[in-house]
Amino acid sequence: MANINWYQQNGKYMNGYSTMGNDEIFLCSLADVQLRFLCPEDLDEVRTLCQDWFPIEYPFYWYEEITSSNSRFYSLAAVYKHQIIGLIVAEIKRHSCLNEEDSGILAKCFRDCDIAYILSLGVIKEFRRNGIATLLLDSLLKNLLTPERRKVKAVFLHVLTTNSAAIRFYEKRKFRLHTFLPYYYSIKGKCKDGFMYVLYINDGHPPWSLYDYIKFMCGRVIKGVGFFPWIIFNVNKALGWMWRGHGIRNAEIH
Repeated sequence: MANINWYQQNGKYMNGYSTMGNDEIFLCSLADVQLRFLCPEDLDEVRTLCQDWFPIEYPFYWYEEITSSNSRFYSLAAVYKHQIIGLIVAEIKRHSCLNEEDSGILAKCFRDCDIAYILSLGVIKEFRRNGIATLLLDSLLKNLLTPERRKVKAVFLHVLTTNSAAIRFYEKRKFRLHTFLPYYYSIKGKCKDGFMYVLYINDGHPPWSLYDYIKFMCGRVIKGVGFFPWIIFNVNKALGWMWRGHGIRNAEIH
């Protein structure tokens, strides 16, 4: 249970009950919310919540995996009075094991590093807008920023292009749009477009564009540190490569 903050119940409410139309929406205080990892006993409850929250149908074995005591997933629940009111599920993946549509997240120099993938993040409707989703996401990020997770260079997720609430949530927390994914989702027999959003951590960054290289060179010139030695080194390297190639061709002729 390392790196998990536990919020003990103090018997107080932040805003009591708030009436919206004919429905009463209970707003809880974060001091009343407890964070814990999922366990096998949570399977039925988690499955019911996910079926209510998400348009995607997950296979039963997926629920078994995320609630397993030895799960490879980071599966964290927000609990209020013994009821799960929110959860986040993430997985740490090797960069080399990503799907083709996700392989361009990191620069090539990070090919031996890891990436965190957020599969699910949801909160019961009555408890939304109370900071529960932020609490869950912050707990995940805190775990990924520990020294043991230095190899994790980015966090990414997929979201429907029509899910404006989720998009605003992630953009507010410094995730940035990386890729448009046409027909990425298949929901009830219909294809839906998606976005990929990415947050870079632990000094990770995306592949550099020409603009990034120019910006880097200009920065080196302005700082005046190491720019000319860098040029000399790379010119010598290129000349050495050309000389070796010339020597090989001469040897083949003789």
